[in-house]
Amino acid sequence: PFCQRVLLTLEEKKVPYKLNLVNLSDKPQWFLEISPEGKVPVVKFDDKWVADSDVIVGIIEDKFPEPSLKTPPEFAHVGSKILGTFITFLKSKDANNGSEQDLVNELKALDEHLKGHGPFIAGEKITAVDLGLGPKLYHLEITLGHFKKWTVPESLTYVHNYM
Repeated sequence: PFCQRVLLTLEEKKVPYKLNLVNLSDKPQWFLEISPEGKVPVVKFDDKWVADSDVIVGIIEDKFPEPSLKTPPEFAHVGSKILGTFITFLKSKDANNGSEQDLVNELKALDEHLKGHGPFIAGEKITAVDLGLGPKLYHLEITLGHFKKWTVPESLTYVHNYM
C-alpha cells in the first residue's frame, strides 16, 4: 500500500516519473545499492535516494504544491486504526476473539464519517489521507476475501462508495 500511496500522489499531482518494478523476493543488486535495507518505495530527488513513503509524499507536496493534497488536521487520523484491526483479524485463529468486530467497528466509524463529510475524508476534494487509506482498503478487501471469505458489510454503503 505504501508504494501505491506514492504512485497515487504522483498521479494526482500529474508529476512525471519513471517506474522500476522490483521483485521483492529476488531483489537485484542495483536496487540493494540504492536501498540497502531493501525497502520500497524509493524515489530519487536531486540525486538523493529517499526510501520512506511519508518523507517521499512530503517532498512531493513541497516540490509540487498544486494541486494541494494536504489533509486538514482535523481529518488526518480518520481511518488510522483500520490497517491495524485488519491485520489483527487476518492473523486471528479464534473466530470469537473480537477481532472481526473491531474491524467492523472501525469501518462503521469510517462509514459514519463519510456520511457526514464525504465523498472523501475531508469532503469534496481528495487529500493525502485518502491516498493512504485507499490502498489499505483495497488490500483489506482482496486479502480478507481470499483468506477468510470475508467482505465489507453491504450496510456500509458510504465505505463501499468510497472504495
